[in-house]
Amino acid sequence: MVKNPEIAIIDSNTLSGMGLQTLLEEIIPMATIRVFHSFGELVDDTPDMYAHYFVSAQIYFEHTSFFRERHPRAIVLASGENLPQLAGVPTLNINEDEQALAKSILLMHERGHRKGGKHPHPSPMEHDLSAREIEVLVLITKGFINKEIAEKLNISLTTVISHRKNITEKLGIKSVPGLTIYAVMNGYVEADSI
Repeated sequence: MVKNPEIAIIDSNTLSGMGLQTLLEEIIPMATIRVFHSFGELVDDTPDMYAHYFVSAQIYFEHTSFFRERHPRAIVLASGENLPQLAGVPTLNINEDEQALAKSILLMHERGHRKGGKHPHPSPMEHDLSAREIEVLVLITKGFINKEIAEKLNISLTTVISHRKNITEKLGIKSVPGLTIYAVMNGYVEADSI
């Protein structure tokens, strides 16, 4: 049995930490995510138990040696102005919109697990989506709105809304980025096609 990944978020900005935690919970629902408001809080915990460290640029720069030892598991939460200083370091541009952030996290996740071996994904049938629900899910991930989905699949708008409701209830995922991550992780769409 594979242990669920444990992820640390180290950021003194409470709002940033909570937002990233919410996004990661949607993308990687099986993960245990801990938020630390300072480097000291992380060190007081068990600092080497985490599969990934999402760390603010300020804390990264203050404790570079600690995080360099954990490369590439340490991902720096950087704004556009920090990116040139972080060449060669995995970074997440915090100024991106939710969809772009989710895609960046997914691509990091895919690259990391390609190098490190296979990562267990739930099988596509685990949540028992119908063929039509999968079609609707794929179109949602490609950015189509309900009306466009109805036209493409030649079904009513009410039926599309019903399928979307069923999908979110079965998966427990409400946001489009979360649904996109689920679709990619289960092979319904390729990450590069979104």
